[in-house]
Amino acid sequence: METTNQILKKYWGYDSFRSLQEDIINAVLEGKDTLALLPTGGGKSICFQVPAMAKDGLCLVISPLIALMKDQVENLQKRAIPAIAIYSGMSFFEVKKTLQNVIHGHYKFLYVSPERLETNLFLEHLASMDISLIAVDEAHCISQWGYDFRPPYTRIASLRERLPGVPILALTASATKEVQDDICDKLAFKKEAKRFQQSFERANLSYSVFNVASKQNKLLEILNNVKGSAIVYCKSRKHTKDIAELLTMNGISANNYHAGLSSEERNKRQESWINNTTTVITCTNAFGMGIDKPDVRVVVHYDVPDCLENYYQEAGRAGRDGKKSYAVLLYSDKEIEDLKLQSDIRFPKEAEIKKVYTAFMNYLQVAAGGGEWTNYDFDMAEFTSAFKINILNATYAIKALEQEDIISYNEVFFKPSTLTFTTTREQLEEFEKRLPQYEPLIKGLLRSYEGILDFPTIIYESRLAKFIRKKQDEVTQQLIELKQQGIVDYAPQKEKPQMTLLQNRMYNDSFTINLENFLKRKDTFEIRVAAIVNYIGETVVCRSMVIANYFNAPISKRCGICDNCLKEKNLKLSKEEFDNIAENIFKNIKGRSLPIKELLTNMKGISKDKLWKVIDYLQSEKEVEVSKDGSISKYNYQ
Repeated sequence: METTNQILKKYWGYDSFRSLQEDIINAVLEGKDTLALLPTGGGKSICFQVPAMAKDGLCLVISPLIALMKDQVENLQKRAIPAIAIYSGMSFFEVKKTLQNVIHGHYKFLYVSPERLETNLFLEHLASMDISLIAVDEAHCISQWGYDFRPPYTRIASLRERLPGVPILALTASATKEVQDDICDKLAFKKEAKRFQQSFERANLSYSVFNVASKQNKLLEILNNVKGSAIVYCKSRKHTKDIAELLTMNGISANNYHAGLSSEERNKRQESWINNTTTVITCTNAFGMGIDKPDVRVVVHYDVPDCLENYYQEAGRAGRDGKKSYAVLLYSDKEIEDLKLQSDIRFPKEAEIKKVYTAFMNYLQVAAGGGEWTNYDFDMAEFTSAFKINILNATYAIKALEQEDIISYNEVFFKPSTLTFTTTREQLEEFEKRLPQYEPLIKGLLRSYEGILDFPTIIYESRLAKFIRKKQDEVTQQLIELKQQGIVDYAPQKEKPQMTLLQNRMYNDSFTINLENFLKRKDTFEIRVAAIVNYIGETVVCRSMVIANYFNAPISKRCGICDNCLKEKNLKLSKEEFDNIAENIFKNIKGRSLPIKELLTNMKGISKDKLWKVIDYLQSEKEVEVSKDGSISKYNYQ
């Protein structure tokens, strides 16, 4: 059997593991339940992929993100490691065929969304799978006290009854102590379970926060001073477009990215940025998951994020190559005030949630008592317009229904085209002889996609059209005709947001939510808001220390490169300089009380920060006092 180091070198080309990776892998190979907290870019996937390759059997990977599943499956396949995924939106036939191939094939990895674990079809096939490891990605989703709670995660532990003795590896980039404990509890970790948490120190990453009158000017200043690849995070799709246009007008190569663009356009813009053809990507938080670009020099948050968990993950995409990089947050006082008011908006009253629930059930034309496990294309804008509901109210009411496990809503949904043949090879040859006009397309499919006769395969109509030298529209039409003839099962790509009903429609008088848990989630949201507001307002403590303390992983020394650390360095006063400033203060206030503004004017040659540092010290020593109206005088001056 190959060693883990040999596997790492053979499939990933690395000579050695990063910090903690080997310890985590060894714990997994010892059969222990393990919680691994590794920051963005810390190499979480290696921690389950390497031990899975070292063990016999299949690794079941549970992930909530379709795009991330797709990327990881493609990356494994490129390394000649057999992997496959099942996610929402696949037809019954596709799922069944995939599960059968997992059982009878030689796959090492099966990626599934948590919702899939509960379906009868999946559970019927589970017993026949030789599963040796369960990896739970984005494990913070299991805790309703975390920042991205997803109810289906809470039922992952039920797998343990069906798979006794199979260890679980839970992975996340950021979780508070409360959420870490909740993860271990909800996954029924055994007593000998291990926890690993990487240090929050990033010696090369400089954090800074700016309260500015003009964010546009500050952004241009930052991007002109910091050369290289950059990400600018924004709250709205419109913002991403406006800022990309602003940067382009000022000679900075930029493009925007958000979930509203077509999959093809998103991929095109992402690749352009990864290859450094585009310098700056302006985006919503739909961007970044699973992207391994080491040379990002600066990440700017143009709008205030609503929690430190998201901020830390997004900011951490800068400087993965170990070179000096920057994480900059821009804010205004109004944003802070608005953020403090978000709690009541994001957690609407029960009557408002019920109103939205009734409206969208009517919109989907679901009868009371029916609809469980039905998928629907769902257009939020069309729905809110038809029922005259505020789109913000609808969004957060739907989020509440998701967290109550009533529905599942996937806004960033993309399902590529899939196809498999539904006939035998002999029947296919007979069909080609009878209808030769389809022969070029059939031959093109068989030559382009290995295994397409046996299981559903992702296909790309544009590439297929080029390969057989036909127009894409003609290829698509022929694929539809082949399906009508019963030769293939063809599902064209889908990009509309998906709504899945997890329960039958409730009758009006039986609608209910767990109000106690709902209100506790509201309380924890307010705690997270307070933490990000505290981070923004902090002007003395090292920013890396603030972040590390929040995640219960305190660090002992200041980073030395954040704005607060640099300010402290610049404010270091020699005894001579301190004595000179103090002497000038006493001269100015001799025998009187003087407004601070006037003192600052009188002492023009001295920096305000240094002056205030001396005033603060003199106050603490009770040599001067500052009144409520902002005047300074000798202590006890009458």
